[in-house]
Amino acid sequence: MLAVCVVSASPLVELSAQDRTLPGVTLGFTYRAGQKTGLLVLPISGALGDSLTIMLSRDLQNSDRFTMVASSSVAAVPGPANYALYAKLGADGIVQGTLLPSGWLRVALHDVAKTAVVNQRDFPLPVPAGSPLWRLAVHGASDGIEEWITGQRGIAQTRIAFERGGRVWTVDSDGANVTPVTSTGMSPQWLPSGRGLVYAVLGSERSPIMTVDLTTGAQRVLTSAPGTNDVAPAVSPDGRTVAFGRVSENGTDIYAVPIEGGTPRRVTVGRGRISMQPSFSPDGQRIVFMSDRSGPSDVYISDVDGTNAEVLSAATYGDRSFRTGPDWSPNGQLVAFQSLNGNTKQIMTVNLRDQSVRSVASEGRNDDPSWAPDSRHVVFTSDRSGVRQLWVVDIETGNSRQLTRGAAARLAAWSPRLVMP
Repeated sequence: MLAVCVVSASPLVELSAQDRTLPGVTLGFTYRAGQKTGLLVLPISGALGDSLTIMLSRDLQNSDRFTMVASSSVAAVPGPANYALYAKLGADGIVQGTLLPSGWLRVALHDVAKTAVVNQRDFPLPVPAGSPLWRLAVHGASDGIEEWITGQRGIAQTRIAFERGGRVWTVDSDGANVTPVTSTGMSPQWLPSGRGLVYAVLGSERSPIMTVDLTTGAQRVLTSAPGTNDVAPAVSPDGRTVAFGRVSENGTDIYAVPIEGGTPRRVTVGRGRISMQPSFSPDGQRIVFMSDRSGPSDVYISDVDGTNAEVLSAATYGDRSFRTGPDWSPNGQLVAFQSLNGNTKQIMTVNLRDQSVRSVASEGRNDDPSWAPDSRHVVFTSDRSGVRQLWVVDIETGNSRQLTRGAAARLAAWSPRLVMP
């Protein structure tokens, strides 16, 4: 039996009282870490019912917090909920969706043990149906359901940017809606608003850092200097600063520039050594980066101005050759990075509290980790399928899933939680 607790549930957009069938209801199941709640998404009727049922089920499955009961186990029939049948199927909760004449999606969450609806809300779905914005709204409904149950909003309503064929692309969190957004570029990073990206462009005489507005497509040069290659940008949590690696004849160091543009300021002084791949702490006060200043490439941590730099984890983990590509988790507790241990290129995490290190992805060769907003999932590049593709791993359970297919993909960056325009 599941207990019920009070949690706040943020809707996709703020609804007025008359839009809520049960005004003020914010009850959800008690969720305990390490335990999975059995969920069944009932088949949704209507022309779009199959698509909605599949998307909601897949999003909740991808959260790695629930055990999903196959919707084929029950029929889409009107009438009272058959709680006895649901309990026999192993479902603790039932997600019941109804497509309204307005085009909105009504979602009711049932507690099987209590034989009652414990939360219900109408979610607006924009037109046309099946469009990227429509899909984003459905993902938002999935995240709302997860928040009702766990107290934490899901990450279905996010996208991942990546490089493929020398261009920047984006893909929905479930692997759908793969879209090119630039004609050239690599190493994309999201602005905190989720409305744009910064990325690097490799050129023959200079390689600038650029920005792109994902709504208008407008692009702007942020940094450009003759005889330099500016690479691997990172955006500060407040969106005001972009840090990046600048490769020149004098070596490779980290620089920072205001998002509006201007003269970059030097952050690290490597004196011919390499320092690059910065990532900001959630409070914007520190950075992690890779550097070979003391020999093999390793992950360093410093103040945001480059002072007080030290190796993040001094302890040797196996027969490592190098550590690179660090990314700081949104909750500030972990840093993910790639590490060559013997002949295995792994994705690893280091806990900033106790310096403990562990491997979270070791099958095949793995690179380019990037955290999801929940600080639980990491997207990375792996060749385990034979072609370099993006994969997602849940660091709590170790479950992994392939995100992209087709031509090779790499250098992924997970967006913040997105909101409807």
